[in-house]
Amino acid sequence: MDDGGVPDMRDVTSIDEFERSDVRVGKIIAVEAFPDARKPAYQLTLDFGPLGIRRSSAQITVLYTREELVGRQVIAVLNFPPRRIAGFMSEVLVLGVPDAEGNVVLLEPERSVPLGGRMF
Repeated sequence: MDDGGVPDMRDVTSIDEFERSDVRVGKIIAVEAFPDARKPAYQLTLDFGPLGIRRSSAQITVLYTREELVGRQVIAVLNFPPRRIAGFMSEVLVLGVPDAEGNVVLLEPERSVPLGGRMF
């Protein structure tokens, strides 16, 4: 990106590349502490409806308690390869953006939608 926040042509992605990303809605059904992580994180269990249950680690401990995360719908990428993080297999990437202090704010639908729904 240039200084104005506009991507230069080397950063442009085709619509075909974008559509290969499998971005879906899931619901957090369980949250565990993750004391082995290098940075504070939770182990999340997510329900993607017809796509099943998947797990993820997420560095979201600053803005979210375990209790308030359960039942929340979030947006995640399902077709990245799984990653082992401190002995934990993270199967999906839960999406977020940084706030002014750099803390992760989760991306979520603004109203309830069917689990497993694909972003387009």
